[in-house]
Amino acid sequence: MLAAIWAQDKNGLIGKDNKLPWYLPNDLRFFKNTTVGNTLVMGRKTFEGMGSRPLPDRKTIILTKDPAYKAENVQIMHSIDEVVALAKQQTTPVFVAGGAEIFRELLPHFDYLYRTFIDENFSGEVYMPPVDWSQWKLIDKKEGVVDEKNHYKHQFEIYKRI
Repeated sequence: MLAAIWAQDKNGLIGKDNKLPWYLPNDLRFFKNTTVGNTLVMGRKTFEGMGSRPLPDRKTIILTKDPAYKAENVQIMHSIDEVVALAKQQTTPVFVAGGAEIFRELLPHFDYLYRTFIDENFSGEVYMPPVDWSQWKLIDKKEGVVDEKNHYKHQFEIYKRI
């Protein structure tokens, strides 16, 4: 199973300066709870924006076009085909955490989409590529709790390809 996991604002914004444009602890917890124990794929810029270290309790794969790229405690892949082949042979989910170019290239291959929708507008420069929502069925939706640490209205959605 190959799945995308991301958070976006009302306009589809997903990044600013290789980081998230907001701080939303509920989303970080959702991301962790969803991906722990599984394989996590991300691009080099996303990885470096997270401090160039793999997240605990996940097999981390960095997808980069740079054949000389090296990083500790991660696996390096250089093509979308490698990621798709891995997802087909694994019995556990492979989650893709971005960035936008990787989402765009893998969109036709995703079986599931895990989206945190944040009902706000932020500034940044990286947007989720367009998704043809007619190809997807919403199978789960939970409202996030707004509180003193989570200032923005948000919801967690899971879609399955039709």
